[in-house]
Amino acid sequence: MIGIENILNNIRVKNPLVHNITNYVVMNSTANALLAIGASPVMAHAIEEVEDMVSIASSLVINMGTLSEKWIDSMLLAAKKAKENNTPFVFDPVGAGASTYRTQTALKIIEKATPNVIRGNASEIMALVQLTHNTKGVDSTIQTEDAVIGAVKLSKKLNNTIVVSGAIDYIITGDVISKISNGNALMAKVTGMGCTSTSIIGACIAVEPNMHLASTAAMAIMGIAGDRAGKMSKGPGSFQVNFTDSLYLMSDEIIKKEIKLDE
Repeated sequence: MIGIENILNNIRVKNPLVHNITNYVVMNSTANALLAIGASPVMAHAIEEVEDMVSIASSLVINMGTLSEKWIDSMLLAAKKAKENNTPFVFDPVGAGASTYRTQTALKIIEKATPNVIRGNASEIMALVQLTHNTKGVDSTIQTEDAVIGAVKLSKKLNNTIVVSGAIDYIITGDVISKISNGNALMAKVTGMGCTSTSIIGACIAVEPNMHLASTAAMAIMGIAGDRAGKMSKGPGSFQVNFTDSLYLMSDEIIKKEIKLDE
């Protein structure tokens, strides 16, 4: 894919401010991942400041992993402000389909301001298109490939990009579908890997206006870092450290050489 090899370098040159409204579980790991690839993270969820933060940020990441009414109000306000300012916005509907509360919250956020990109696992994406409500926590109970048809429908309905992550990651914009096959099985044994990929999408869309291209680059960066970390890790603990190091040591040349992309 032409242009994908320049996105990481652009992040490191521009050092975009990525505003994250995310969950308690992953704040540290996602912030470190963004720092490792050259972005500047801010984790701000107080309703009193989210509009100010969105106004100075290069992109917005909303992740509904740990929900509360005050956080939802902040998410809705931030999403609205992002649309007013044309700030690129990626949404992670964590656990959509697991409870009525989560599903309704996800739909409410999408209705308030259509995200430029939505990233979720197969069950979460299927829940959003109301094809299923059978989600086990934040883990997918559906094969990624099965969600592709639903994701195409959702992308066309919202006129945006949908990323369905799994053993194979699908990046879908209307009828355009790209597949990234990089990654390592240990990624499923470390909490927050999906959330981290959403934040990396946030960094990529901050410097690349083509949402499909940016999302593809982000999933390639994640997958290649997973490949590299897996080769030097004994288990999930060492994998977390090696993954962050692999992000830090990533280069456009490595991406171009090691990406497993089907279009």
